[in-house]
Amino acid sequence: MNVVVAIDSFKGSLSSLEAGMVIKDSITKVLPDAKVSVRPLADGGEGTVEALTLGMGGKLETVTVTGPLGQPVSCVFGILTESQTAIIEMSGAAGITLVPEQDRNPLHTTTYGVGEVIKYAISKGCRHFIIGIGGSATNDGGIGMLQALGYGMLNKDGKQVPFGAKGLKELETITDEYVLPELKECTFKIACDVTNILCGEQGCSAVFGPQKGATPPMIMQMDKWLAYYAKLTSDKYPHANAKQAGTGAAGGLGFAFLSYTNAVLESGIKIVLEETKLEEYVKTADIVVTGEGRLDGQTIFGKAPIGVAGIGKKHHKKIIAFSGCVTDDAIACNAHGIDAFFPILRGIQTLPEAMDSANAKKNLSATAEQVFRLIKTLRN
Repeated sequence: MNVVVAIDSFKGSLSSLEAGMVIKDSITKVLPDAKVSVRPLADGGEGTVEALTLGMGGKLETVTVTGPLGQPVSCVFGILTESQTAIIEMSGAAGITLVPEQDRNPLHTTTYGVGEVIKYAISKGCRHFIIGIGGSATNDGGIGMLQALGYGMLNKDGKQVPFGAKGLKELETITDEYVLPELKECTFKIACDVTNILCGEQGCSAVFGPQKGATPPMIMQMDKWLAYYAKLTSDKYPHANAKQAGTGAAGGLGFAFLSYTNAVLESGIKIVLEETKLEEYVKTADIVVTGEGRLDGQTIFGKAPIGVAGIGKKHHKKIIAFSGCVTDDAIACNAHGIDAFFPILRGIQTLPEAMDSANAKKNLSATAEQVFRLIKTLRN
């Protein structure tokens, strides 16, 4: 039997590869002659760096950069040396989890550290980038990142504007004569599942500003400043389009990537599935195993397990899924390619107990073993 395991992380419990190896061990315990391939899986959000880097034979690096509040933070990113590719999560340098709740204020938070990570990766020889931009603490339109890469975001006195969305208020001139020369050689795949535009009622300030600490007056101010920034940008780079879907992602970072770099915005799971070449493994599989920490009605909307199921069904494979927990509306997954799913909890546990890594491994192992014992029985 040929089994491909591509399971998303159980966030807070098991990484994608850890969960995959637990399932592999359970399968081979029941079916010693089975060929089991464990492939990394993520949807472009948390865990993407580790899953892609380690799953594709790359190496993790840590660099100290400017955090969202201007203080140093350590950001982990991945390098695939052979393909000169860097894998980055912007949240590692400018994520909302890096900002204490009482300090959240998008007028002050910056994406400068994101640019520093890119700059460092370029110095290490990287020319291709896969960047997840979920979980941001910022609403600066990406000007902090651009400043780190050498763009001049200048005020009326010709000086760089300050960090944060408040810098947009002072922005008068954009220059590019000091941009890192290697940037023109670089390509960027931006994992983005947000379709919001830059400004307006569906713009980043109005939709995502409140969760980042913005008050209603701040939202109106930032939206106005971003609109002027978009005008300055399109005056200099006519291809810039603030109404393009995804430009409002990560507080306007999507707009910065599309306007100032050679970038495309794509579904996170689409990028991961393409980069890991999962389809090549699925073609020869008898069974495909996927899953995530929680299966529910939202899973069908671009989550990793449904991406795996789509590839599996393209090649007429049987798809099963394991999950830390399932909800009643998870039944929608059956109509989207997952033939059967199994929650792994085997007894009454508190949430902290269930999320404990050792308990999660034990529960996943036991459940996977019993499922494959059933499969073995049916095959015989």
